[in-house]
Amino acid sequence: MHIILDPEDSGAPLTSTKGAPKCKLFRSGAAMAAPPYRPDCSRLVRICVLLGALWEIQAEQIRYSVPEELDKGSYVGNIAKDLGLEPRELSERGVRIISRGRTHLFALNPRSGSLVTAGKIDREELCERSPKCVVSLEILLEDKVKIFGVEVEIIDVNDNAPNFGIEQREIKVAENENPGTRFPLPEAFDPDVGVNSLQGYQLSSNVHFSLDVQSGVDGIKYPELVLELALDREEEAVHHLLLTAFDGGDLVRSGTVEIHVTLVDTNDNAPVFTQPEYHVNVPENVPVGYWLLTVKATDPDEGANGEVTYSFRKVSDKMSQLFQLNSLTGDITIVGDLDYEDSGFYDIDVEAHDGPGLRARSKVLVTVLDVNDNAPEVTVTSLTSSIQETSSPGTVIALFNVHDSDSGENGLVTCSILDNLPFTLEKTYGNYHRLSTQRTLDREEVSEYNITVTSTDHGTPPLSTETHISLHVADINDNPPTFPHASYSAYIPENNPRGASILSMSAQDPDSIENARVTYSLAEDTLHGMPLSFYVSINSDTGVLYALCSFDYEQVRDLQLLVTASDSGDPPLSSNVSLSIFVLDQNDNSPEILYPALPTDGSIGVELAPRSAEPGYLVTKVVAVDRDSGQNAWLSYRLLKASEPGLFTVGLHTGEVRTARALLDRDALKQSLVVAVQDHGQPPLSATVTLTVAVAESIPEVLADLSSLKPSAYADDSSLTLYLVVAVATVSCVFLAFVIVLLALRLRRWHTSRQLQAVGVGLAGVPASHFVGMDGVRAFLQTYSQEVSLRADSRESHVIFPQPNYADTLLSQESCGKSEPLLITQDLLETKGDPGSHQVSQSCRTKT
Repeated sequence: MHIILDPEDSGAPLTSTKGAPKCKLFRSGAAMAAPPYRPDCSRLVRICVLLGALWEIQAEQIRYSVPEELDKGSYVGNIAKDLGLEPRELSERGVRIISRGRTHLFALNPRSGSLVTAGKIDREELCERSPKCVVSLEILLEDKVKIFGVEVEIIDVNDNAPNFGIEQREIKVAENENPGTRFPLPEAFDPDVGVNSLQGYQLSSNVHFSLDVQSGVDGIKYPELVLELALDREEEAVHHLLLTAFDGGDLVRSGTVEIHVTLVDTNDNAPVFTQPEYHVNVPENVPVGYWLLTVKATDPDEGANGEVTYSFRKVSDKMSQLFQLNSLTGDITIVGDLDYEDSGFYDIDVEAHDGPGLRARSKVLVTVLDVNDNAPEVTVTSLTSSIQETSSPGTVIALFNVHDSDSGENGLVTCSILDNLPFTLEKTYGNYHRLSTQRTLDREEVSEYNITVTSTDHGTPPLSTETHISLHVADINDNPPTFPHASYSAYIPENNPRGASILSMSAQDPDSIENARVTYSLAEDTLHGMPLSFYVSINSDTGVLYALCSFDYEQVRDLQLLVTASDSGDPPLSSNVSLSIFVLDQNDNSPEILYPALPTDGSIGVELAPRSAEPGYLVTKVVAVDRDSGQNAWLSYRLLKASEPGLFTVGLHTGEVRTARALLDRDALKQSLVVAVQDHGQPPLSATVTLTVAVAESIPEVLADLSSLKPSAYADDSSLTLYLVVAVATVSCVFLAFVIVLLALRLRRWHTSRQLQAVGVGLAGVPASHFVGMDGVRAFLQTYSQEVSLRADSRESHVIFPQPNYADTLLSQESCGKSEPLLITQDLLETKGDPGSHQVSQSCRTKT
């Protein structure tokens, strides 16, 4: 820390308005010129050091000072110490200079923790003639997202000598000028400030002229040549003088200009401006060629002595590019683009001179008015492009600085974002704004945000700048896979090929990447003692279900599965859904005829139809089943072939064989019918059965007629046939006795006398097959049919009590046996001989 006492200090302590010692305090590690002070001021120096330190602790910003023209890398201040950090922490904590447009002047030395110059600093180029040159910059602690302001004062050094801008000046003086007359001399310009700037002028010795320096209201020193003695042109026509300008630096610098005083004939009036100062206000956005004002100077002399011309005095190159003065008319016009942000005020010196060279000076003070021609500038200093969806509210996304080069209301800026975004925007330090989250984000709701920050100034009309920030919301595994349906059903036809695709299942996971990659599996279970994996499998990646075996509808009609969908997150999430697979029936089974069943002993079933049967008489019924289902099991019956066409009909849906007309005596005893049973599948399948119908009034008649059909081919069968005939005759007697008893009981219910002649074989309207007898016992059943079979190869009689003979009703397995037709052995049909030697099987049915 350096302390420089005021060079004009007399030794007494100076105080400011707030009571602080008037000591100039500077932080700088570079050597700098300072005014000498008296040795007896050492106590005052220590006091200033102490008070200055206490004064600085309370400052809100860090302040340094550095002389201009230092080499690159020169020490400015220990920024690490002032931030309370170690030098190595500068890079670790992301300390960097972020001030707009000032980063090229200074830099950070990460090894020493110092703020150093980034190159030579020219104070005159940076601040021109401002009394105080201060450069402001900001230091960002990125890990804390904190900003520290730093002010560096650039101390002027005497690196510029006064310069007149010309090498010589000619002054014409009338020979009749009175002593005491003053002549303006050229002014020197020194861009330095303070004691290093222009301090005074010195004129070479001359008996006729002296030098007088005047100070203007603006503090500028104006040299004037004063005539001390009367001039005589004939004695000396030209006086050569040397004007020297010097500054007040430690090493005094100076500049000179030659003054040539030429004596002319009497011209005793100099031009006079109408105003000592001209004031004009002009907006910064006026076009090139805009007329600013006209300056006017008058000279009462006549001829060449009264002709006035105008010119700029001491005009810089910058102003010469902006303003133009018409030397004859005095019109000042704009020839360049004005910019309030570059300079808001111009002080132009105007000079009027007549022909002989008398001059007058005036000032044109131009005030540039600001217009709102600059949109806000946004500099993003810290930005996060990705954030997890579980991040807590208040997470900082971006830190940016907003600057508007305009002034007043035109430079006030307001930042905003859309209200429907889950973010907040707040102002922090200075013109810095912070964008942070307002609530916890959900990637499945919005995966990426395009945030537009609008910076609008308060000018008229307002100007705005849009800054676009893209924020990606990183995914976490917070959603399990979900199926679009609560349950699934699938259908597969039986006899399917192995490996056939049954169903494709898909579960959706709103997460992304691995968290959304779904795999499928089946829960373990068994069906008919076999694991489900024996029947079906599922592709773990695609969710396609395949059949591993060929299904048989008659064995497996449905499968109940549980499908699990799991994602690949950490930890993985899953969900289940039930799946029902139904096997569809195909027409792969032909109809199976249950009645009449084909005998296995070589006998032929014979159905009995009395000759007295009326049209519509129920002879028998073909019963068939189909193991398929639905339409594939819907059976229809038709008469495929008959030995006597038109005699019998078959019910299309019932399978009942009925007489189509009355039986005639000419009708053959034995009628052969072929009945076809067909389902309604595609293609339809069918089965056929051959029925033999015996036309007779009684069983003995049947046996008698049948005995004449064919002679016996074997003589050795006579004894066997005798026993068979005796057995059949005995059974017939029992049957006849049973029928007589029933006829006596039911005589009043029957009205047809023709059927009473059949020795009790049947009742009127009731087929004889509806009665049955066994061992002398007869019974009448309303809804059942009974069958009696006598076999030649068995000593036992076989009596069967089947289930009711309703249409489309299958025989129950719990009944005693199946109904069978009258069985006539093939040997009996082929024998011609004694009826008593024939095997007889009598079947009777009783139905109401």
